[in-house]
Order: sequence, then C-alpha cells, then structure tokens
Amino acid sequence: MTDPAATPAQPKPNARTGARLAVVQALYEMEISDKGVIDALAEFEAHWIGQEIDGVAHPPAETAFFRDVLRGAVEEQRAIDPKLDAALAKGWPLRRLEVVLRAILRAGAYELMFRRDVPARAAISQYVDVAHSFYGGDEPGMVNAVLDRVGREVRSTEFGIPAAPGPATAKKG
Repeated sequence: MTDPAATPAQPKPNARTGARLAVVQALYEMEISDKGVIDALAEFEAHWIGQEIDGVAHPPAETAFFRDVLRGAVEEQRAIDPKLDAALAKGWPLRRLEVVLRAILRAGAYELMFRRDVPARAAISQYVDVAHSFYGGDEPGMVNAVLDRVGREVRSTEFGIPAAPGPATAKKG
C-alpha cells in the first residue's frame, strides 16, 4: 500500500526550477537588505529551500545549481547589466525596473551568458515561469522578450542565426 503522505497531490517541481526560484528570491533579499552572497546562500539553504514557511511551500532545489547561479549572477553583474540594458526598451534601463524583475532578468541572463550546458530556450522558458510566480500582468512577456534578445545575441546559433563573419571572412567592399 502506498503512503498517501509520500504521494504529492501536484507534480513535483524540477529541482532546477526550485533553484531558479530560490535564486530570484535570494537576489531580491540581497538587494533590499544589503546581504552578501555567503549570507544569502547560508540562509536560503538552511531556512527556505524545501521548507514550508507561513503556509507557503518552497520547492526543493538542486543546491549546486542554486549556488552557481546565485554566485554567478552577482559576480558577473558587470557583464550582465549592460546586456540587459541593451535589450530593454530605450528609456527603461535596468535600474528603473522593480527589484524582483531585475533579479529574474539577471539570473536568466547569467544562465544565457555563462551556463552553456543549459539550452537557451529552456532557460528563457524557465525564467518566464518564474515571472509568472510573481506577476499576473505583462511582466512575464517582458521577461521573455528581454531574455530572448540576450539569448539571440549571446547564443545566436541556438536560434538559427548564423555566426557573424570574422575579420578574415568578411567581404571587402
């Protein structure tokens, strides 16, 4: 006989999906509280990931993936933010966006730019899903558009865009 407590009523979320959600929450927490990466990693791993707090279940997460994306999004922010600014509409730099949106975009851009083991379209789709966890309006569409622009630039071949010719192959005219 199967133990009903062991059979979840809803499908179990993917551990990477849980990691992405935790990364966004940790980036948000870091920005509003001025916590560092080490404190955020410790807090989320000990108290949030896979826990139920105030009736809200936080999904399990692939710890190594969570650590890499959180650290990477912070450490590579100088490379990430200009890509996001270029992908956003003119007059709407990243700094003007709400904190959670910035966190989603930074984590997604980190994966697109630095985690070549994750297919670009999968990363974009996952962060659109994360945006749906926080927003019911136009924000998930904006996340999709911005990350799609970044993905097409940094992983053009995955989108069927031929690589730009290098100096040796460029036509002279």
